[in-house]
Amino acid sequence: MRYLIFLFAISICFSCKTEPKNPKFLIGKWKRINEDSTKTTYEIWNQDFSGMGYTLKDNDTVFKEILNITDIKGNQYFQVTGVNQQPTLFTVTELTYKSIICKNDQNEFPKEISYWMEEGKLKAKVANEDFAIDFVFEKID
Repeated sequence: MRYLIFLFAISICFSCKTEPKNPKFLIGKWKRINEDSTKTTYEIWNQDFSGMGYTLKDNDTVFKEILNITDIKGNQYFQVTGVNQQPTLFTVTELTYKSIICKNDQNEFPKEISYWMEEGKLKAKVANEDFAIDFVFEKID
């Protein structure tokens, strides 16, 4: 009988694996290392999962977007503001401790935004069916 109780307790422990609620691996200040040498791109992610991405060329900001991981009516979204007239929402379709995938099939480009940790680097991809841009960031703080 003790053996059965032990097996039952072990099976409950394995079935209680919790999934992350937020992509904590994003937090920090990141610098793109696979960038055109005439530009420098940064992403900054705060503890509340708000952030900003921007690109500098000759100390002038040539691109800027506001980023947020937000919850709307119990669903999680990746929100991008500043690129289009209205904020663009991407549904978080997959979230692990080391990756996040977000999709919006209605958006022309990108339709998918992905981030993941690999060998201490933050990697990202923005893509649609025909085109993709890869990003590699290293943490600078």
